[in-house]
Amino acid sequence: MSTSTSATIASTAEVPKVNLLGLTRAQMEQFFLDQGEKKFRAQQVLKWIHHAGVIDIEQMSNLGKALREKLQRVAEVRPPEIVSQHDSADGTRKWAVRVDGGGLVETVLIPDRERATLCVSSQVGCSLDCSFCSTGKQGFQRDLSAAEIIGQVWLAIKSYDAFQSGKGRIVTNVVMMGMGEPLMNFDNVVSAMNLMMEDLAYGISKRRVTLSTSGVVPALDRLAEVSEASLAVSLHAPNDALRNELVPINRKYPIARLLESCRNYIDAQSDNKRVVTVEYTLIAGVNDQLEHARELAELLRDFPCKINLIPFNPFSQSDYRRPSGNAVSRFWQVLVDAGYIVTVRTTRGDDIDAACGQLVGQVVDRTRRSERYRNAAENQATKAG
Repeated sequence: MSTSTSATIASTAEVPKVNLLGLTRAQMEQFFLDQGEKKFRAQQVLKWIHHAGVIDIEQMSNLGKALREKLQRVAEVRPPEIVSQHDSADGTRKWAVRVDGGGLVETVLIPDRERATLCVSSQVGCSLDCSFCSTGKQGFQRDLSAAEIIGQVWLAIKSYDAFQSGKGRIVTNVVMMGMGEPLMNFDNVVSAMNLMMEDLAYGISKRRVTLSTSGVVPALDRLAEVSEASLAVSLHAPNDALRNELVPINRKYPIARLLESCRNYIDAQSDNKRVVTVEYTLIAGVNDQLEHARELAELLRDFPCKINLIPFNPFSQSDYRRPSGNAVSRFWQVLVDAGYIVTVRTTRGDDIDAACGQLVGQVVDRTRRSERYRNAAENQATKAG
């Protein structure tokens, strides 16, 4: 092939379109300025996408025809694709969502009287490997883009035909607690959360958008500079020795360093009434004993928090067991007697595998972690046979 022919092919190669779905207000304004347009166009397009649910640029009627034609050449509004939807007897709804590259992630909406909480995924699989989480057993494929993260919010609202429908706000709370470790996908997660809280998009209160982390301390230290979202930390153990087994990242960032980072995040917020939600998954015979409760109460003394106890939800690749109701009650009582605000998470959507720790997808595993777990399970089954 001649040099001139190669140059011609290169010059005519299709430039990928910008997906406007994932652009924050500042990014959208810069996009229009780069196109030689006034930045107020950003407000118009944000409202079309996130208030009206319109993704066809041609339907954005307050944009001139010439501008619509220009946008269609260089941009698109493309949400991920819903592959399946499952509705639980308790009202919980779960979607399997296909993203670029063919991976599947799961998104769950949990209604509770006047509130509905959407659990959003941030990665295809998970880059960490907490021992009690089924998502981690699948390995890791890639981070989700900001458009794929905020697209889960868009799809949930669209699923209920709730854009401009008069039905009221379907999604009142968002928790970054789905598949993946949010702080390992820092920039895209921050952009998506900012859109969730943006008045021109979803206008959700900063107290009702929650990021949950297993303890990626350097990223958490950065988060206070760019976000006012609420914070939850997946603790799950009252000491480093046990947490090293359950949450391997603890070996790199132990509990004392993690709690210090959490406190710094809270102290940096303009709202001085913030607390951290401490998530603690109770696993029978592992971390649910009274001595663990007492140790946890001592660990968190003078730490601004509330505690959310989560009875373990079993899945096929784990030998862990769910604690008894009495064990959960005893653990709860120790913490309440110590003066903590403690809730026990009600299991929702377990009939559609939508409960905490059960989310799975379709992951092209780059880590070979899923292969190792399958081989281990097969070897164990062979020995048992």
